[in-house]
Amino acid sequence: MHRRNQSTISEFLLLGLSNQPEQQNLIFALFLGMYLVTVVVNGLIILTIGLDSYLHTPMYIFLANLSFADISSISTSVPKMLMNIQTKSQSISYESCITQMYFSIMFVAIDNFLLGAMAYDRFVAICHPLNYMTIIQPRLCILLTVISWVLSNIVSLTHTLLLLQLLFCDSNTLPHFFCDLALLLELSCSDTMINELVLFLVGLPVITFPFAVILFSYICIVRAVMRISSTEGKWKAFSTCGSHLTVVLLFYGTIVGVYFFPSSTHRDDRDKIGAVLFTVVTPMVNPFIYSLRNKDMKGALRKLISRKSFLPLMP
Repeated sequence: MHRRNQSTISEFLLLGLSNQPEQQNLIFALFLGMYLVTVVVNGLIILTIGLDSYLHTPMYIFLANLSFADISSISTSVPKMLMNIQTKSQSISYESCITQMYFSIMFVAIDNFLLGAMAYDRFVAICHPLNYMTIIQPRLCILLTVISWVLSNIVSLTHTLLLLQLLFCDSNTLPHFFCDLALLLELSCSDTMINELVLFLVGLPVITFPFAVILFSYICIVRAVMRISSTEGKWKAFSTCGSHLTVVLLFYGTIVGVYFFPSSTHRDDRDKIGAVLFTVVTPMVNPFIYSLRNKDMKGALRKLISRKSFLPLMP
């Protein structure tokens, strides 16, 4: 009897971060605050880059895309979690769950690709400064951005189409606050061997290729900077990539810390911690790193804020 591309359940139950009723108000307030901060600050970064022609350079175009991806990433999971807490409901429809999974995969992948593209930009800027304008042309910048988005969608679509072939029978409870691919595979009553194989074969290059580009770029950058004789020159060179390096360390440090180091906590707790760091904390922290450590961005933000402050006073 063939029942492919069908599911015997119409909804899933998301258990959320905690099953303690007295903690729900605290979780709601905390995540609502983090969500609003993420959307406002990342939106401010995008607005600043868009309005300041001095920031219309490849590095800041990549940053604007990263900020947009961060807003989108946190928006795939947190609003639904907040709504479930407020309505005291744990349900999410089958279609909404698959859609949420699609976008969560896509935005993690796009972060990887954009961080790799930004590392290449810094490599050319520091190691080949005289040829920077020749190599990093607007067409190349647009091409790298488009390729990042296209590849991320292909990766996400591949996993989604394979998941749609699976059956979900009796159990529909996910011990998470959003629809995670790995948990959905565990929940399925179909054979998931192909899904798990594709998850490994596709996921491995998505992580390792951008990381290899980043690692190679920074090895070359360090070697180039060490050849600079003056301390001031070394500091100036490092300061141009300090923000990006901090974001890279935060992103990949989270991967290593959560998934590669042994932990005494339960696996469900570990997965929830990793998901919160990826989908909530990192998108919220990224714009602060770029605005606090980047002189050009701080100056542009000051100009934008002062302009908005004086607009109401104009006749």
